[in-house]
Amino acid sequence: MKIHEYQAKELMKQHGIAVPIGRVATTVEEAVAAVRPIVEASGNAVVVVKSQIHAGGRGKGRFVEHPDVPGVNVVTDGLKGGVEATERRVRELAEKMLGSTLVTVQTGPEGKQVNRLYVEQGIDIERELYLSVVLDRATGRNVVMASTEGGMEIEEVAAETPEKILRETIDPAVGLLDFQARRLAFGLGLAGAAHKNGARFVKALAGLAVGLDTDMVEINPLVVTKSGDVMARAALYEAAHILLTRVKRWSSLKAWGMRLVKNRGHKRAVTALARRMSVLMHRIWIEGTVFIWKTGDGQVAAPAAVAGA
Repeated sequence: MKIHEYQAKELMKQHGIAVPIGRVATTVEEAVAAVRPIVEASGNAVVVVKSQIHAGGRGKGRFVEHPDVPGVNVVTDGLKGGVEATERRVRELAEKMLGSTLVTVQTGPEGKQVNRLYVEQGIDIERELYLSVVLDRATGRNVVMASTEGGMEIEEVAAETPEKILRETIDPAVGLLDFQARRLAFGLGLAGAAHKNGARFVKALAGLAVGLDTDMVEINPLVVTKSGDVMARAALYEAAHILLTRVKRWSSLKAWGMRLVKNRGHKRAVTALARRMSVLMHRIWIEGTVFIWKTGDGQVAAPAAVAGA
């Protein structure tokens, strides 16, 4: 399962990850209407208009119908002409981009039709980095990968300069540890406020990957601003197909668990759930309450509010 960049960034915001201000648009008028609020909120006259398709390489891609227009456009007209100039340029771009076919290195020659745009604030970029959390299928563990070569395809970096790729394996029992996040930030050459914000960003992204059961979350580029902020400029997110099955199982188990809660009370419901499941450790959400259990030795752990119910 793949989702668009704007959807990935919304998930990131929900997990405390810094992302630029942006709005999605499916029509020309929506794209134009997004400009003023973004400029006023960010204080930056520059905006970026991005095609939303399930493929990478959009910045270098071109439209079949408009070969002079790339898939990602930086609009700087507002630096001299104000918001009105930015709105005029965004209108021109949206009229060409929406409904047209974008060809990138990942779409093949047939390309993909663009039906959504993401209008985003411009960023005063000092550096561009690469960051991802990828599931290592051989070990069943997530691996954080980082590189100073932001903006490049990671496959190219791996082939040409593999020493520039940093890796930290996440222990599922404890998650990514603070020292690992700091080590990655140090390896990326971050210092001062950027080092602190970078380590925090890495931890948050690792938490998102674990929490959402992703195959891969990629931030390319991860940008460092001149003020030391660290933000996701572009994002790609893929979830395992098994997640869909797991969600269905959670839904079914939730209904079954709620009947137990109603008939037997919280303690007996959690115990019954633990006995029913065949996994060593897992989680289930029942009306916003998280139950954690272990079935290997029959011990059950639950939040105090539940245990005391």
